[in-house]
Amino acid sequence: MTDRLLLVLATRNPGKTREIQELLKGFPVEIKNLDDFGPVAEIEEDGATFDDNAYKKASFTAKALGLPALADDSGLEAEALEGAPGVHSARYAGPNATDAENNAKLLHDMEGKANRAAAFACVISIAIPSGVALTYEGRCEGVIAEAPAGDNGFGYDPLFYYPPLNRTFAQISVEEKNLVSHRGKALAELKKEFDKVLVWIRQKL
Repeated sequence: MTDRLLLVLATRNPGKTREIQELLKGFPVEIKNLDDFGPVAEIEEDGATFDDNAYKKASFTAKALGLPALADDSGLEAEALEGAPGVHSARYAGPNATDAENNAKLLHDMEGKANRAAAFACVISIAIPSGVALTYEGRCEGVIAEAPAGDNGFGYDPLFYYPPLNRTFAQISVEEKNLVSHRGKALAELKKEFDKVLVWIRQKL
């Protein structure tokens, strides 16, 4: 079957959209995000886990638009901060915080901490309008840098130092990042099964 399936990303984040479009290139799927549709109500990400939030965003979007939807919830977990910012990563410095403000708060909270170990975690949920969903997960271990470095990426990328590449996520290309990142790993799991996922979606719609 060569019909292209329309899959909605439950995000307005252009960086995230580009990464996912790049990773799923070559499949018979057209990927749009929420900016391609009329007003869609904001979803309150009040879940206790990344899994809760990913499922909530994907199922809400799928029901609202009547289309299969993919959502990811991801964040940074610092060991010295007992897993913070965690599910609050996007709004760590406040409800409408910018990436720069979140990074500044993280650096402030990490001042004087000897343990800089951290991990990015990602959960991807693909839901259909009836509410059924598939889940994929990925993690990437690294270190919180003493100061931001690099201009690529988004979010905490300038502070997430990845030892195997000896650079922060903001200093590597999208292609390099997709091979090792939490989202890259979760999407790689999805990509491996994406032919089956497409069949599953078509059967359920």
